[in-house]
Amino acid sequence: MEEKTKRIIVVGIPGVGKTTVVSSVKNTLEQTGITTCLAEFGKIMLEEAEKLNIKSRDEIRRLSIDEQKKLQNLAAKRISQMYSNVVIIDTHLFINTKEGYYPGLPADLLNHMKPTHLILIIANPEEIYHRRQNDSSRIRDMISMESIKNEIDLSKILISCCSIISGAPFKILANHEGSMKDCTQKMVSLILDT
Repeated sequence: MEEKTKRIIVVGIPGVGKTTVVSSVKNTLEQTGITTCLAEFGKIMLEEAEKLNIKSRDEIRRLSIDEQKKLQNLAAKRISQMYSNVVIIDTHLFINTKEGYYPGLPADLLNHMKPTHLILIIANPEEIYHRRQNDSSRIRDMISMESIKNEIDLSKILISCCSIISGAPFKILANHEGSMKDCTQKMVSLILDT
């Protein structure tokens, strides 16, 4: 019997340490002999956007919703064609655009990518705030502690909506300061135990 590809969508607001945890999970899985493909949704969208002379992921957020939808669909189609024991999709639940919050995982994208699991990574608002302040690698919108709390609450609502739409179970994992290894191990266990 052929083993089905596990498609794990991992989300979290900027500053939770999602990309660091995802990289650690990929390395851990590969060390145990599990072939793992990492699909960074934003990176794949950027590859498509570069064909339109857009130079950064931060510029993508400033595009019109219609332009973002086109790029999202192109990225989702590419990701849906990736096969491995495990495909980890690193993305966001929503994007803060000039028109308001735009869903990072609308129903059509979930239907394309067919996730088997959804994971939301969270951290304390204070940790997120400080991580955003200290991240010089990205142009981040600095927002208040209250806005960060609201984004965490919104994330919890949206992950459950994505679960309802896709039929995939969801899990919320905390990545507090100094606990990245623990968060990694919990995610690896979730992937291996299913």
